[in-house]
Amino acid sequence: MHLLYIILGLILLIFGGDWLLKASVNISLKLNISKVVIGMTVVSFATSAPELIVSIKSALDGFPDLALGNVIGSNIANIGLVLGITVCLGTINISKSFYTLDWPMMMFSSLLLYAFIGFDFVIERYEGMILFSILILFLVYVLSKKGDNTNADEDIDQNAVETPLSKTLLFLAVGGLGLWGGSELLINGAVGLAEKIGISERVIGVTVISIGTSIPELAASIIAIIKKEKAISLGNLIGSNIFNILAVLGITSMITPITVGDMQIVNHDIFWMLGIAFLILPLCFIPSKMKFGLKEGIMLLASYILFVYLTIS
Repeated sequence: MHLLYIILGLILLIFGGDWLLKASVNISLKLNISKVVIGMTVVSFATSAPELIVSIKSALDGFPDLALGNVIGSNIANIGLVLGITVCLGTINISKSFYTLDWPMMMFSSLLLYAFIGFDFVIERYEGMILFSILILFLVYVLSKKGDNTNADEDIDQNAVETPLSKTLLFLAVGGLGLWGGSELLINGAVGLAEKIGISERVIGVTVISIGTSIPELAASIIAIIKKEKAISLGNLIGSNIFNILAVLGITSMITPITVGDMQIVNHDIFWMLGIAFLILPLCFIPSKMKFGLKEGIMLLASYILFVYLTIS
């Protein structure tokens, strides 16, 4: 039964990622918004929904390490695993906004999370409000800029055709629902298998569940690469990491404070999250300037494999 859940979950995630990508492209065409912006907002929010659901449920059920481990592990997986696989499949040209806005915001959010849990080991309700307020301000700024639809969108499919609003909303709803349902099935199956072999709550959170909730980002990014919507692929991953911290942990801690149980979260996991997030900045310039390709992908995947090995060993 657990294996059946995993298979059905993957199928739903693949179709959900495809429908969500169609909706995001249609929205960018209608509103003349840069696909990087769409990737960081619409797609990121939808693909972060599984993390939000899992974290709220975990915190309310009395499993704070699962909530924190899910977000921290997912952020590590988004960069090390998802971006690593994505750029191994196809080169991504990096826009200027990556190092002027997107990456700095991701690092700021990550450092702020460390400041909140690294000293008193708890995210209080008021700290959750601060996180969520920063997200609102960031979204207002990004959407007000809109960006031009040229520089970052060199790889846009020239055959893209504008579709009716009703169809776009249907794609968005069905895609988001597919990603959510697929993630639920995948997590239930994966956790069921993990519990049989006796893995701790924190380890389940930063490995099994975080990989499961990162599958939507992986599906959306691979489909974006295949359909030559590479700007959405990178924007989705950076945006998802920002959403995971500011929205997922922000909203969850506003509902109920999140207290660290396993100290390895602040002594090990969060430093990996900060380190792998920082790593992609120098990789943006070395060895290939303003490109992520096969070499960078291999380095990111190797980093993620090392993280998983050290976590479970």
